[in-house]
Amino acid sequence: MFPVMAAADQNASSSLSGAAVVSVCALVFTVASFWWLNARQGRLKSWEPHSFAAIAHSSQARLRLPLVLHNTGAKTIVVQDLMLTFPDEPASHLPLLWTSSPSRLSPGPDEELKLPAGFAVAGREAQQLFIEFEAPFPGFVSEARDYKVQIHVRVGHRKGWRRLLTFTLRAANIIHPDRYTAYSNAPAELTKEDQRKADAALLELLLDEQEKDASAQGETKPQRESSDGEGDSSTDQ
Repeated sequence: MFPVMAAADQNASSSLSGAAVVSVCALVFTVASFWWLNARQGRLKSWEPHSFAAIAHSSQARLRLPLVLHNTGAKTIVVQDLMLTFPDEPASHLPLLWTSSPSRLSPGPDEELKLPAGFAVAGREAQQLFIEFEAPFPGFVSEARDYKVQIHVRVGHRKGWRRLLTFTLRAANIIHPDRYTAYSNAPAELTKEDQRKADAALLELLLDEQEKDASAQGETKPQRESSDGEGDSSTDQ
């Protein structure tokens, strides 16, 4: 009799222990699922843009990028500010500051420009934005080559700047640096003829600056070579 009762009590205790474990696991799963779906703080992600708009001469340097921002978490992320830097360049390359949020990539007289303002990216959602950056002071002139570029962001739930995106800006595609226009940022898009035009246009800008400096100092202007002559002497087949 007693061994049978002891075995029954042991089986009942084992059943209760198993049920308690299952209940605790179910509770943990429910709480974790609720946190994951409704309260998890994610981070912002972005990707290399396929195109950009730029104007780059000594008195004005602007860069317009189509950016996609994705919030990986459940909680809304508030974006307070954005900034673009050239991490591999000398300190003379100042950060480009967020100056406007235009309505499209290609600049034009009839476009709608909005001043920088904080915005929210809802949980597990993405936004496409056009962000325009500008050098805070004149004197920044890019070269016709690739640049490593980083975009930094300030968000409401953290202090300081955070790196959002690192990508290659193909400034060699800028064949008209004195015009604010759109270009492809895809690799291997630039032909040799386009490269020659980009180099010649940037040379024109640099010579203009040398002439202005020489005039300001009362010196003789440097001798300029004709860009048309350059083009005739280097025809690509």
